[in-house]
Amino acid sequence: MQTQLLIHSPGQMLEEMRAQAPLVQCITNFVAMNIAANVLLAAGASPAMVSAQEEAGEFASIAGALTVNIGTLSPLWVGGMKSAAKAASEHGKPWVFDPVAHYATTYRRAVTAELVALKPTIIRGNASEIIAFAGSKSGGKGVDSGDAARAAEGPALGLAKQLGTVVAVTGETDFVTDGQTSWRIHGGSPLMPRVTALGCSLTGLVGAFAATRPEKPLDATVAALALFAVAGEAAAAQASGPGSFSVAFLDQLAAIDAATLDAQARIEAA
Repeated sequence: MQTQLLIHSPGQMLEEMRAQAPLVQCITNFVAMNIAANVLLAAGASPAMVSAQEEAGEFASIAGALTVNIGTLSPLWVGGMKSAAKAASEHGKPWVFDPVAHYATTYRRAVTAELVALKPTIIRGNASEIIAFAGSKSGGKGVDSGDAARAAEGPALGLAKQLGTVVAVTGETDFVTDGQTSWRIHGGSPLMPRVTALGCSLTGLVGAFAATRPEKPLDATVAALALFAVAGEAAAAQASGPGSFSVAFLDQLAAIDAATLDAQARIEAA
């Protein structure tokens, strides 16, 4: 597989993101709203949880990026999602799609198909979500992945080529590809899946980096995942369980600087 060096280091992109403090529109689920907003604020971005159909499209036109998470669906929320995604595409704004448990029900599958037709810039999901997205049988159970991240690398590569988008698989080792160039990001902590909505929050963070470098969505995604992984490792070293980890994780997102991120990020070409 063809590989190349990242054009922008994660540390450089972190500095740029904090300097810009991009406005990120987060249409996410009820469970994730608070932690997603706190993750973005800690990292240096500016979250806005704007989802109503009456204003979501207008707001997407002024935001730096849009993120869409289908964790808790309803017809009114879907209307806002589609309005915002259309506006983001029309105004050249990157948007990130998080297809939470898209395989679970007929309604979720239909909504996912409608949103994918609006051409997301980046798709981020767990292994089971990406495997099922690519048309293969997954071991997912509800919103939880039942598959190893490595098992989703082939499906992610095919999906990226098919849709012309960046695809990120997050898990014990993250995998990011645009269909041509692929990266693995190591790190994080086993405590991370035990804190609700951290994956949903990562989708928002990907949006913040994509807003900073909209012309480089692959590099932006790698940088966001690297920051999450480094912060997760550092927080786990201080934590005694999921509760203390959650607090330490936010502190680490705020404390990590560009030099630390570049020194501690473990990124390899795939």
